[in-house]
Amino acid sequence: MTIKIGTRSSKLALWQAYMIEEKLQQKGFDTEIVTFETKGDKILDKSLSKIGSKGVFTEELESSLLEGSIHLAAHSAKDMPSTLPKGLELIAYTKREEPADVLVSFNPNISLEDNIVVGTSATRRVATLKHYYPHIKVVDMRGNLQTRFRKMKEGQCDAMILAYAGVHRMEYDDKIIMKLPKEQFTPPVGQGSVTLEVCPEKLGQETLTKIKEACTDHETETCLTVERAFLKTMNGGCSIPLFAYATLHSEQITLKGGIISLDGKEMLREEASATVEQSTTLGHTLAQRLLEKGAGRILEQIRKEL
Repeated sequence: MTIKIGTRSSKLALWQAYMIEEKLQQKGFDTEIVTFETKGDKILDKSLSKIGSKGVFTEELESSLLEGSIHLAAHSAKDMPSTLPKGLELIAYTKREEPADVLVSFNPNISLEDNIVVGTSATRRVATLKHYYPHIKVVDMRGNLQTRFRKMKEGQCDAMILAYAGVHRMEYDDKIIMKLPKEQFTPPVGQGSVTLEVCPEKLGQETLTKIKEACTDHETETCLTVERAFLKTMNGGCSIPLFAYATLHSEQITLKGGIISLDGKEMLREEASATVEQSTTLGHTLAQRLLEKGAGRILEQIRKEL
């Protein structure tokens, strides 16, 4: 059986798919890469929030999984909505790369303290900039990584905020000006990991188990399961400025999460810890704590404005 791996067609997405392919081939699988152009890749003249908050980068691949024309889809875990279509599951998370955001620029002397123009397409980053650095002008910056760097070189912005993982994987490390502190720019759910989505009924249990064993990093899986439970309780999509980052130390999981209003004026943060055995409810518990503090009102206002 040849495992057909579905992926977006950008260089970064293909890098991720080839990484999965290598892991599967090491376990004896024959593989084939199948590329897709998603709605989020095609529509570049609108912000992500205007296209839709769910399935922007996944819908086409998910349709093919349900049809059976591909066997698994490789996604950036941060692109996955809180609820998947019926019949689909996430079965593996690869070892997480450093999940921080980074400031990148062709000018090595630039700083967030300066009056600069920063490009980003993420509502979380926009809202965070408005909260901590209200003097900065923000412009929407869509497209694959290479397109964004070209736009920056053309002068559309002075700097960009991106995920370290993508910058590193595409070998733009020399353009990193600074790694942004997670205390301010807390990552979104799943940033830094690649996840595999499948339709279990199209694959036998033995094949599913082998795929999972080939690609899963157990520490990452533990942390991202907690983060995604938080996301599900908050009912967040990729255009909602939510953040959640779980870390594991000595069988103790700590989850830091929160939400920011679109104008950056209101930010709610919470932190909670639990043992691995007790961690199944950690994400839900933290989300409930935030909702009790007023996150529901902020979410309602965000959905009205988007």
